[in-house]
Formats: sequence, C-alpha cells, structure tokens
Amino acid sequence: MSPSITLSSLGWSTPDGSPVLTNLEFSFTAERIGLVGRNGVGKSSLLALIAGARMPSTGKVTVNGKTAMLRQAVQVDAGETIADLFGAREALALLAKAEAGAATIAELEACDWTLPARIDAALADVGLDAAPDRLLSTLSGGQRTRAALAGAILAEPDFLLLDEPTNNMDAQGRATVAALLARWRGGVILVSHDRALLETMDAIAEMTMQGIARYGGGWSAYRARKATELAAAQADLAHAQGQAADIARKTQIAAERKQRRDAAGARKGAKGDMPRILIGARKQQAEASRGEGVKLAERRRHDAAEAAAAARARIEHVESLGIALPPTGLAAGQRVLTLDHVTAGRVPDAPVLHDFSLHVRGPERIAVTGPNGAGKSTLLHVIAGDLPPLAGGVVRPLPCALLDQRASLLDPALSIADNFARRHPGATRHAVHAALARFCFRADMALQQVASLSGGQLLRAALACVLGGDSAPPLLLLDEPSNHLDIDSVEAVERALAGYDGALIVVSHDPAFLDAIDITRQIELPQ
Repeated sequence: MSPSITLSSLGWSTPDGSPVLTNLEFSFTAERIGLVGRNGVGKSSLLALIAGARMPSTGKVTVNGKTAMLRQAVQVDAGETIADLFGAREALALLAKAEAGAATIAELEACDWTLPARIDAALADVGLDAAPDRLLSTLSGGQRTRAALAGAILAEPDFLLLDEPTNNMDAQGRATVAALLARWRGGVILVSHDRALLETMDAIAEMTMQGIARYGGGWSAYRARKATELAAAQADLAHAQGQAADIARKTQIAAERKQRRDAAGARKGAKGDMPRILIGARKQQAEASRGEGVKLAERRRHDAAEAAAAARARIEHVESLGIALPPTGLAAGQRVLTLDHVTAGRVPDAPVLHDFSLHVRGPERIAVTGPNGAGKSTLLHVIAGDLPPLAGGVVRPLPCALLDQRASLLDPALSIADNFARRHPGATRHAVHAALARFCFRADMALQQVASLSGGQLLRAALACVLGGDSAPPLLLLDEPSNHLDIDSVEAVERALAGYDGALIVVSHDPAFLDAIDITRQIELPQ
C-alpha cells in the first residue's frame, strides 16, 4: 500500500473544551506539501495529531507508513546530547562497551555497527559538524533544529512532519533544508512562513475555519489561484446581494400596488352597486393571488439568501493585524547605546562574543547577522541587561524592550490582558482591551492564558505588550520577530516597523523582512 495520511471527520479541542479543529476531511500522499494558514488555525495541532502525540476529540487519523516529526522548538534538558535526539544514547553506549571489550555475546549480537556512520551521514546531510555526545545546551537554536532534523531523517520515515524548520536558521541552514527537501523522495508536510521554501513545494494545503483546501504548485501559484478565487467569490457575493436588494424592492412595489387595488375595491363595494356574491368572489380571488405572491416573493428571497451565503462561505473572514506605533521622541543625534570591548557568553569559559564594540545614536536601524552560534541572541540579551558581560562595559541611557524568540517577557501563568497590564500599570481595563484588540485579541481572547497560546499567538501577544501602550520604547531589540507569524502578520509587522521612529536592533535571517523595514546598517558577527 502506498504511503498516505487520511483525516476523517477529524476534530480536536483544547483541554478546556475550546474547539481548534472541526470535521476535517483531507488526504496526504507522498508529495511535498506546504501547510499554511492563519496563526491559531491549528497547523501545529494537526501535525501533532498525525504524529500520534495527541489524540483526536472526534474522527480519526489513518496513517499508512512511518512518520517523523520536527517540532517548532527543540526543548533542551540538562545533560541532553545530540545522541538523545536520535534516540541513540543507549545504542552508542553499547557500541562503546563492545569496542572496549566489555560486552557479552548477547550484547555484541545486539550492536548496530552501522549506527555511527548513519548518524554522521545524517548530520552531514543537514550541514552540522558535531559529535553525537555534544550537549544540546552548547548549540544555538538553529543548530539544535539541524540536529533534530538529522534525527528525523535517520529514521527514514515515509513522511517528514516539519513545523517551521527554518526558524532560527542562518542563510546556510535555510539553503541546507531546501536542498534536503528537494532530494527527499518521501512525503513532506511542511508548516512554514518561509516564502522561499514554500515556493519549492509540490502543493500548498491551506487551513481555514472552513477546512483544508489543496492548491497545486508552490507559493506563487497558490497566491495567484487564491486571488482569483477570492475575486470570483466577492463578485458572486456582490451579485447575490444585488439580487436580494432587487427582489426586496420589487416585492415592496408589488405590495404597495396590491394595497391600492384592495383599497379601490373596498371603496367600490361600499357604494353598494356591486352584487354581494361578486364582491365575495373577488375577495377570494384577491386573497389567493396575495398568497401566491407572498410564496413567490419568499422563494425568491430564500434563493437570493442562499446564493449570498454560498458566496460568503468561500470568503474567509479574518481580522487583519493593525499595529500603529506611538512616537518615541528620540532625537537624531541622541546617544542610545555604547558597548565598549564587550566579551560575553552563557558559559564563562566559552564566550561567544569577543572584544565587541558598538555605538548607536539616534533612530538607527541595525541588522545583526551571522551564522548560527555567532552570538547574535547573546548580544541582544547583553544590551537588554539580562546577561552581564564577562568583560567590557555597556552604557544604555534610554529604556529598551527586548522581544526574544521565546517571548520570555510574558508570564505564562497569566492571561494576555494581565501581562499587558503588568507592563503598563497605568492603563485602564478599557485601554488594555482596546490595545489588545489591535493585535487581534478581542473580548475573551484577551483572557487566554499565555501558556495555552500557539507560537504565532505567543509572538503576537508579546508584540502587543511591548508595542501596544501609549508610548513605544526608544530602543527596540528584536530577535527573529518574524518567526512563527503567519505571512499576513509578518507583513503587518513590517509595515509597523517601517514607521517606527526609535532605534532598532534586529536579528533576522529573513532578507525580505530586513529589506521591508529599511535597515540602515548591518553588522555581521563572525563564527
């Protein structure tokens, strides 16, 4: 049987009963398919259901073949190594025991002598030069993702389930993932906002509140087809609404004419010059005619309403992210930041920044680039004051805000609204909800606990808490701000940052994003 994944009346709800997926019907075959959709529509939840990490609330998932899943973020436990991502710690330990001459005959028979070579090949396939016993805590986010991807392909699955595989990856890492997927002969279900990677897919599957729809070809073909469909649906809706208005107008005219005829008949009957039997017959005829007219008008109204509903159902009604940043008042020559010969790192004996200096004045817009592991995120945490330098000095005379990859400025135990109120203590309850509504957290959505949010919702909530107040920080530090956001939201963030009048230091591997926010200076950190 050919590898396939079939969703049958599939539904899933959060533990509190909130529905996320409802009655999904779809089939995946052994092709490379990009899974796209708005944040919170359930893309990551669907991958988890396919992988068996979650159980459906209703319906079922039928998988013919083997799957391997790469999650958005690779969690790191103390002492965990690359070998743990491969599930190979015990097998490698057994090989080491055998090579030392301490294994029993039964253990020797259980040894997989090809494992080290296959692990090396998988790591090379993702461009990662690291030993299996290397601690994950010593790897950057992009390097961890590469290691996890190597672990997934080592299993030789029929389907790779990839959730934002290029997040946190440098340009080389993105190219490596694209090349790997280009030569992959099995099936791929890819959740991504990476437009270049989506362009290489065989098909795009769009998730909306109405279900899943498949579009052949890559990202550009999908966008073109989607635009055509939307224009057709909007035209059909306008036509149906016009028909409904026309029917209502004609019905009203007919009713008014009928009232005038009835009034004239009543006046003639009142004169007494018409036989009573004829009056009764005409009355019955008028009532029958009126009944038929009412039925016909109702039928036309019903048909027009159905046509409008059918057209409306083809248009996904979504609320756009609207970010309007208040002015910071930062003067052109004002000193914003000075880093003087800074050396820094999480591990004192292995710093990632060495003798680094930086001077920022006025509303500069600086992009920090470089390969994974070069210290880009470390630099932002040093600037924000979260990580003291090992040597050198940091002078930051103005307030700043750091939006990091994990949105750590948010308390996961609190609601979005409570997190906002904590950062803006002077805001009234109305002001809190009004600000969050601009970031598409309306009414009860603003009361969601942060721990329950999807990756895209989490980043959007962090953006709201940092940028949604009455004043914006004069210095804004952003670490991969486009990660996890759907593409429409990324474009909204690009528009907002293009109008930001403060100083901006951003770490991003997305060239299109950096171009859109008008970067004025680029600093590349060496490996």
